[in-house]
Amino acid sequence: MGKSKRRILHKGINNQITNLKRGDALRNVVNACNAKKIDAGTKDLISLFGFSAEELLEFGARYEDVVGLNGILS
Repeated sequence: MGKSKRRILHKGINNQITNLKRGDALRNVVNACNAKKIDAGTKDLISLFGFSAEELLEFGARYEDVVGLNGILS
């Protein structure tokens, strides 16, 4: 096995992707909104799953927080 293949396989062992369901992601985003801790990870979750403002409001986010995220919501 060459050096490149060995590096690729070793990187894959350390950077495993976790399974994240849509409901769990939505819960994480709403909790971050309510705690006023919206970081890059939260914005990535919103854009990855394509959450809408209605979904966040129905799940318990505050209206003011959702309006603040208007630029990244679909």
